[in-house]
Amino acid sequence: MELYYREFGRGTPVVILHGLFGFSDNWQTLAKALSENHLVITPDLRNHGRSPHAPTHSYPEMAEDLRAFLDRHGIYATSLIGHSMGGKVAMQFALEHPDRVERLVVVDIAPGAAEGNHESIFEALFSLNINELKTREEADAILQQYIPEASVRQFLLKNLTRHPDGSFAWKMNLPVLWAHYADILAPVEGEPFDKPVLFVRGSRSKYIEDSDLPLIRALFPQARVETIEGAGHWVHADKPQELLALLRAFLS
Repeated sequence: MELYYREFGRGTPVVILHGLFGFSDNWQTLAKALSENHLVITPDLRNHGRSPHAPTHSYPEMAEDLRAFLDRHGIYATSLIGHSMGGKVAMQFALEHPDRVERLVVVDIAPGAAEGNHESIFEALFSLNINELKTREEADAILQQYIPEASVRQFLLKNLTRHPDGSFAWKMNLPVLWAHYADILAPVEGEPFDKPVLFVRGSRSKYIEDSDLPLIRALFPQARVETIEGAGHWVHADKPQELLALLRAFLS
């Protein structure tokens, strides 16, 4: 699977993996900032953005996608940053290929099974009749009936692409993501990864609870957990400068 990607800067490599419903552009601002000292690569994961659609969507498969991607680009050791679903891909890869990961950053996701809280978002997205959609404003008005937060709607609507004839389509493979939602909520598994790991959680998010710490320590013995005050699940959007400071210190 040839993953689409964006690339910034030069130096020691850092690969950033986006979360569910996201794509490489979501991390562009932080990628550019980190590119002052690193080669930063932001791929679109399978079934997202401009990367190929596939009939399945699991963490072992996405870890294998990443291995093949790194092989093609001649990268045999890298630091990984992953947010939410991308954080689990990064963890799975580190557990399977510890020799290829120098440092690991996991943003607002725990390694265990997650609770499903995207059902309303899937319902909202499926409520859009793509074939009859005329404008993005019309799409936003429909989503507003399900999702009151304008910032969340705008994030989701970045997944709409428009063809030359004016028709709309999803960049992401929405039916497969829904069909394999249980796989997205699944835990990561493997032998412990005994290298430096930084977990970053938002104080307003519940994706990493204190009850998750024993499993984090078991799988990642060198892990430390930092909390960014005032940030929700989208830490990189809520508190970009605070997250950037943590990343720069850890990666250096």
